[in-house]
Amino acid sequence: MTLLLKLSQLIDKLNERVGKGTFWLVLAMTVICAINATVRFIFNYSSNGLLEIQWYLFAAVFLLGSAYTLQRNEHVRIDVLAGKLSPKGQAVIDIIGTLFFLLPMVITVLWLSLPLVAESFKIQEYSANAGGLLRWPVKLILPTAFTLLALQGISELIKRIAFLAGLIEDPANKHKGPTAEEELAAAIAAAKAREAK
Repeated sequence: MTLLLKLSQLIDKLNERVGKGTFWLVLAMTVICAINATVRFIFNYSSNGLLEIQWYLFAAVFLLGSAYTLQRNEHVRIDVLAGKLSPKGQAVIDIIGTLFFLLPMVITVLWLSLPLVAESFKIQEYSANAGGLLRWPVKLILPTAFTLLALQGISELIKRIAFLAGLIEDPANKHKGPTAEEELAAAIAAAKAREAK
């Protein structure tokens, strides 16, 4: 079990880095959106490429952040029944949900998305819009994100089993550190401080 817990920690570190990286994608998306709106207002010019990169970034934030959201236990839950159970009962529900719902859904999406990405890459598919972007990079986000989500599901499964065995504390306890917004603000402040030196 120690080896599995180490694997879980590695998965958690990977998804934490990816999740925190998506914070910067939100900033990039906001800047591009502001530039696009300003150029459209001042110069009466718009670019389909700039609009599409906003959509691509939004897709990346939503999809790549899903594993991090699961890791931080911030995903949507319906606690009508589970909220009334003990932590061990909730861990059993999480195990059942992961084995019978999360992992089968993730494997299905992976199985169905890989041929779409391969075909898009093979034909170098472009957007149908004038000045649009290549489609395969945004399509590649789908299997990448679902692979990370599958890994995080396995990590959560390992942690729930270890908790039931009494090896670790309850992994379902919400993270008590700074919020994602506070972490992003701190990272921006640190980057500005480095630039000022």
